[in-house]
Amino acid sequence: MSQDGWKEKCGVMGIWDVPGAAELCRLGLYALQHRGQESAGIVSKDRNTFYVVKDEGLVSEVFSPDQMGYLKGKAAIGHVRYSTTGESNLANVQPLVTKTSKGKVAVAHNGNLTNARTLYRQLKKEGALFQTTVDTEVILHLLTRSAHSQPEALFRDVLTRLEGAFSLVFLTETYLVAARDPHGFRPLVLGQLPSGGWVVASETCAFDLIGATYVREVLPGEVVLIDQNGLNSMMLDAASRHAFCIFEHVYFARPDSVVFGESVHMVRKMMGRQLARDYPVAADLVMAIPDSGNSAALGYAEESGIPLEIGMTRNHYVGRTFIQPEQHIRDLAVKVKLNPIKAVLNGKRVVVVDDSLVRGTTSKQRIEAIRSAGAKEIHLRISSAPIVAPCHFGIDTPNKNQLIANHKSIRDILAYVGADSIGYLTPQGMVDAVTSYESHHFCTACFTGKYPLDVRDKGKFAMGSRKIKLYAETKGH
Repeated sequence: MSQDGWKEKCGVMGIWDVPGAAELCRLGLYALQHRGQESAGIVSKDRNTFYVVKDEGLVSEVFSPDQMGYLKGKAAIGHVRYSTTGESNLANVQPLVTKTSKGKVAVAHNGNLTNARTLYRQLKKEGALFQTTVDTEVILHLLTRSAHSQPEALFRDVLTRLEGAFSLVFLTETYLVAARDPHGFRPLVLGQLPSGGWVVASETCAFDLIGATYVREVLPGEVVLIDQNGLNSMMLDAASRHAFCIFEHVYFARPDSVVFGESVHMVRKMMGRQLARDYPVAADLVMAIPDSGNSAALGYAEESGIPLEIGMTRNHYVGRTFIQPEQHIRDLAVKVKLNPIKAVLNGKRVVVVDDSLVRGTTSKQRIEAIRSAGAKEIHLRISSAPIVAPCHFGIDTPNKNQLIANHKSIRDILAYVGADSIGYLTPQGMVDAVTSYESHHFCTACFTGKYPLDVRDKGKFAMGSRKIKLYAETKGH
């Protein structure tokens, strides 16, 4: 992807009834690291005692051997985060944990509540005191204030008050809950370990790492409750339509995952094949912008018969904290991450496949680098449609004025990035690559500006910046 605008909010993980649950949770978060590189956290449970370790940074930076030894118990939930609501600080690192009259509860959230500001104002009027700046804390206050104590009634009461996107994992003293909003915006999957213990995660790649078997998706609107008696499920009221985020298949999910019932890699290959049919060109080679363009480039090459080559190499050791204080250093940062291979590109007509184009600045720099490596012609192919509107359902996107396709024509975009030709998929062409569901099951709002539900309460959500105060069982934070 042209790394100039999209950030996926989060990845969530839950483990129930497995010795060393926190260690399995940590491994699962490694697999989900692509979904959030800003912070990581795990809450584990041993009998009625909760243990919490969380901090800003990558999974490898947050969880030391000593901290993993501290996270006792046979149940755990975990979270990796990019911020889409609230500030980037320790107070906002999930899972969030609190004590209620019903016992202790922890929650990890992937998504974005479109009515969070309305709920926040209501709760403030009722005397609620907020300790973070994230919409997820609204859910904890609703749990605390609910008149219900039985799990089924409690979660029905709370979750039916939420609007927008949520894939949630809760840990209480006696059970684990996984829940997905009725529209199904964000993925959430259920798996089982050989021991019989249950696992939930944002993507199936987390199951592969820990040896769990994929059972099925958590259905849109489903609430799964797992306790010592096994697994039970209930359904919230159905939404008017499903709205699975098509960008999970375009970019966010790992290619080795199954998302919305489909292999991500195979869907991306189909998108590349469609690009080749829609925008054929005479060329010497096809290359991907690694890594997210790899699968679509393979599909384009297979469909067109043009050889696939490695035209750029990626530096996988560029950390998230690479400092870029001045413009010329920021320009050099592009070269640090990806560098063209001159021996492959020199004198060649090149098809360059990328998954998306957001602001266009990074794509422009990539095209310039490929041109400098000696490419004779550069034909840019994008395995998604032009992005014309921001997302309000769990993806941190620029405002519409920063989206190049919102205010420039395709011809103007071509002139800006400096390629010889450009081709995008249509929104319909994207969803046609996914065969498990009909096209009306997908959210394509960022490509069409047509949102599947009301987003009028969409302003930036902020609730102050006081440090969160966890109870005494939290270690170190």
